[in-house]
Amino acid sequence: MTDHGAIRVLDASLNRATEGLRVVEDYVRFVLDDRHLTEQFKRLRHDLAAAGALLPLAERHAARDTQADVGTTVSTPSEGVRGDAWQVCVASLERVKQSLRSLEEFSKVAKPSATADFRHAAGEFERLRYWLYTLEAAVGRTVDAVERLAEARLYVLIDGGESEAAFVALVEELVAARVDVLQLRAKGLDDRELLSRARRLVAVAGSHPAAAGDDVNPSPSPSLRGRGTLVIINDRPDIAALADADGVHLGQDDLRVKDAREIVGPRRLIGVSTHSIDQARAAVLNGANYLGVGPTFPSQTKSFDEFPGLEFVRNVAAEIRLPAFAIGGITSQNVGQVMAAGLRRVAVASAVTAAAKPQAAATALRAMLHQ
Repeated sequence: MTDHGAIRVLDASLNRATEGLRVVEDYVRFVLDDRHLTEQFKRLRHDLAAAGALLPLAERHAARDTQADVGTTVSTPSEGVRGDAWQVCVASLERVKQSLRSLEEFSKVAKPSATADFRHAAGEFERLRYWLYTLEAAVGRTVDAVERLAEARLYVLIDGGESEAAFVALVEELVAARVDVLQLRAKGLDDRELLSRARRLVAVAGSHPAAAGDDVNPSPSPSLRGRGTLVIINDRPDIAALADADGVHLGQDDLRVKDAREIVGPRRLIGVSTHSIDQARAAVLNGANYLGVGPTFPSQTKSFDEFPGLEFVRNVAAEIRLPAFAIGGITSQNVGQVMAAGLRRVAVASAVTAAAKPQAAATALRAMLHQ
């Protein structure tokens, strides 16, 4: 291949990659409405422009011959059909990945006169391609999680109970109240007892099919196996997998999402507790399916040195589209403040479990969130 031909490839690939990134950025910005990911794709687009600038524009234009390009008349039927906006985004992501690969490979052989070291750009194109893989996964997880957790508003944390019978009785009340998500957080149980409780939780949740919803109290979103209430295990991906739960929730000091994913598999949910906007941004890119955001208010069940509070809730609501549950001291008296701050998903413990009538407390709180 002549140097002229390599420059033609680079010119076309740079154009395709730039165009594709703009399409993806428009989807993330206007359809997904995710400021964090929009900023990430905008930065990627600008980095691509900087790398592409190593190939002088005058030489790109001199090599370009669109009228004689044999590929302009080659197409497939699928290129003219897109089922929805997400398919538009997916097609553009594929186009960008392939274009970055061409840029990486052909920049190794092209020798534009003004930049004799252009081959060093190959490493930059490679870096951008790998970063695109990370962003592509984050967008895909967000779209998937928004759908899977579309109606999930009330998330209740429960412990192992005074006895297995007491535990099962509470779970039955909460499932009957159509709590969307139940998390088992039982630090005092040994592993055998914890697994036993987890399996009972999954069994009880699975024995109560979702009832038909209405405007005030819609049906819960389906879980991994189609039941109404999602079951999450705190801290322990091994217990979540053994009990066939819907997912696991991780704190900042627990296993990394990557390590937990190897245990629970590709489709179980992984939630991550976050206490700052930087932690929330990192969790999105690291593989979380949903976020815990807090603490919002002082809590009766857990002590914290600092409270990011409602300002943190506002920051996440304004910037991140991945489903996020505000947590920490939330009750029926202050849940309106959380909703006013921008989140309509909350995680609670004592506000429901310590109530005289847990089922009634859960029903009332859930109705408020769904108004």
